[in-house]
Formats: sequence, structure tokens, C-alpha cells
Amino acid sequence: MDVKNFFSTILETGFTSDLAIQYQKRIRKNRYKLFTFMDYDEIPWNNNNAEHAIKHLARYRRNVDGLFSAKGIEEYLILLTIYQTCSYKGLNFLKFLLSGEKSIFRYFNKQYRFKRTLP
Repeated sequence: MDVKNFFSTILETGFTSDLAIQYQKRIRKNRYKLFTFMDYDEIPWNNNNAEHAIKHLARYRRNVDGLFSAKGIEEYLILLTIYQTCSYKGLNFLKFLLSGEKSIFRYFNKQYRFKRTLP
């Protein structure tokens, strides 16, 4: 209900400044996307994960000094995805790679199956 009231207030107000009108148009255009996280539990309210991933890509780009190809970026992004998944699950990225396991989820289950304590 609060979100509906927010949109009603913003979209029905007759703003006079160019900046306020610009924001009003932007909110009107994106109103069905802005509060998606309230309808779905699995959607975070912020984009910290995306921002964190972009930092890695920016560092990679800086380190290769502009000498990268589409294939190189694609391969890097695959490794970055695996790295981030390991990080979020509390797994050691290098140990996962050295394990030879193809599935992070199977590796995770193997790691924690023996560490669980019984009640």
C-alpha cells in the first residue's frame, strides 16, 4: 500500500522544476521495475552483487591494459562467476578448482556433509 501511495503522490504532483519533472518521468517509465524486490523474496533490494562483480571486471580491464578480446573477456567472466559463487558459499576458489569437481553444489555438499553436527 505504501508503494502505491508513493507512486500516486509522485506521479500526480505537478512539479515545476526541470529536475523534478525529469525524475517524475523516470519514475513513471520504471514504476513496474522499481519495487520488484517487494514481490519476490529472492530479489535483493540493492544491487551490491552486481556492483561487486563490476569492480572485478574493471580491475581486469585495467590490468590487461586494453589488450583483451571478446573470447578473453568471456573466459574471464566464466571464472569470475565461479569465483563469486564460491565466495558467496564460503568455499575456497583454488581448492574447488584443484578438486576437479565440475559442480560447485556437489563440492559444497561434500565439504559440509562431514562438518554438520548432529543435534
